[in-house]
Amino acid sequence: MAFRARGWRPPPPPLLLLLLWVTGQAAPVAGLGLDTELQIERRFVPDECPRTVRSGDFVRYHYVGTFPDGQKFDSSYDRDSTFNVFVGKGQLIAGMDQALVGMCVNERRFVKIPPKLAYGSEGVSGVIPPDSVLHFDVLLMDIWNSEDQVQIHTYFTPPSCPRTIQVSDFVRYHYNGTFLDGTLFDSSHNRMKTYDTYVGIGWLIPGMDKGLLGMCVGEKRIITIPPFLAYGEDGDGKDIPGQASLVFDVALLDLHNPKDGISIENKVVPENCERRSQSGDFLRYHYNGTLLDGTFFDSSYSRNRTFDTYIGQGYVIAGMDEGLLGVCIGEKRRIVVPPHLGYGEEGRGNIPGSAVLVFDIHVIDFHNPSDSISITSHYKPPDCSVLSKKGDYLKYHYNASLLDGTLLDSTWNLGKTYNIVLGSGQVVLGMDMGLREMCVGEKRTVIIPPHLGYGEAGTDGEVPGSAVLVFDIELLELVAGLPEGYMFIWNGEVSPNLFEEIDKDGDGEVLLEEFSEYIHAQVASGKGKLAPGFDAEMIVKNMFTNQDRNGDGKVTAEEFKLKDQEAKHDEL
Repeated sequence: MAFRARGWRPPPPPLLLLLLWVTGQAAPVAGLGLDTELQIERRFVPDECPRTVRSGDFVRYHYVGTFPDGQKFDSSYDRDSTFNVFVGKGQLIAGMDQALVGMCVNERRFVKIPPKLAYGSEGVSGVIPPDSVLHFDVLLMDIWNSEDQVQIHTYFTPPSCPRTIQVSDFVRYHYNGTFLDGTLFDSSHNRMKTYDTYVGIGWLIPGMDKGLLGMCVGEKRIITIPPFLAYGEDGDGKDIPGQASLVFDVALLDLHNPKDGISIENKVVPENCERRSQSGDFLRYHYNGTLLDGTFFDSSYSRNRTFDTYIGQGYVIAGMDEGLLGVCIGEKRRIVVPPHLGYGEEGRGNIPGSAVLVFDIHVIDFHNPSDSISITSHYKPPDCSVLSKKGDYLKYHYNASLLDGTLLDSTWNLGKTYNIVLGSGQVVLGMDMGLREMCVGEKRTVIIPPHLGYGEAGTDGEVPGSAVLVFDIELLELVAGLPEGYMFIWNGEVSPNLFEEIDKDGDGEVLLEEFSEYIHAQVASGKGKLAPGFDAEMIVKNMFTNQDRNGDGKVTAEEFKLKDQEAKHDEL
């Protein structure tokens, strides 16, 4: 121990000691028992020494006290506790008061203190004999002064700092906590978990509350805190001793305030924006998701698939529900979502609790379940009187694309038309609707919502699920179809002896071959017409089957009947 003894008398101020403090050189030793002056040997001096001990400072140091013969009389190491004391206030023997002045943290000094600067002619009963020269091997661990404030050293500042920590903000940061001598006492990095807390409302020690103010996300700073703004005289009762200065190396990862709403930064807004998303719309969009410090946590691009959802109906986190309103197709925007509008205090998956989320989104398309098709006619020929209708056989060219312009298919590229019978279910419902009331030569654009296109499933490898489709169409040929429900009609009067005409061999039975030969002959002569766009042989076979009522493979006069119909449109 190195405390002040009763009866100690301060020595006169020695001029030689001032030189020793400055140079660090020890005076020659004439004889250990006869030393009369304080001697200091600086055995280790750290490369960096931002401050030295001054009178009035509070220090924490370790020491080993021995007599000149090497016999130990005291050691702070044996107590596993530093010696903590003010310097220059009479709390130490005079020699130690003088020897500590000018020391750096982590400096080691070997000090020889003569009796007149130690315990004099009285000594300490049972411990230190009278007129003892004392040797102290001293290692300084800590310095602070009651006038100290929190010290901040910022060693990295991010290029952009849109916002800094204010009182009542909630922050997420990593830190290494050390004492002034560099000894690590705690680290969030070791726990692989940020420290999450409010700032300025008493959740932290006062020095940290003050030291975090003004930080930017991405900033790194060293915060040095004197003990009276940290854990004080008692320490924390575990890892931090009493009267310890603390050094925190802090990296700020995240920052928000409970009063924050989402923030939106428009990156790209298309010049032509005919429609903006509303609550209840269904969106398809790509996104990259990061934390506020840039840490990646998810991306639709990496899955090569858009994220598809309704908005404004709680299918996504509240911040995204709000941030996706009012977007245009093709728009790119950044949406910053505070945790109370994201995944809250618990987080989710690889998203930590209380994390601010940053979404960079690209809107591919959107629609509403109440949408119908949209038709825009770009060209109509002068004579546009014959319009397509259900049952007509159409030949047309098209380019098919997504709303963002991605080409899916093109008949022009294939060099052949697409041919269908309108209303027969050969195309998706939206296309069937879009081709109606169109004349040959007309060009139009048809936009088809997914519920009238390929639905939620899409088509594997071609059309994404829930995709809005855009068809640029040119109608090249129209063959008028038959009235609804008919696959064959007569163009003139029906022979009253129709069965006899079909039954050429007169055996009273008509076989499929006879029936087929007769129907094709009527079509060839223009007297009859088969529905265009279908397999003629299949139509004839179906007609024969309808007449063969008992299914024996032949039609008799009794089975043979005409279908009730309007004049000039009799069908078998």
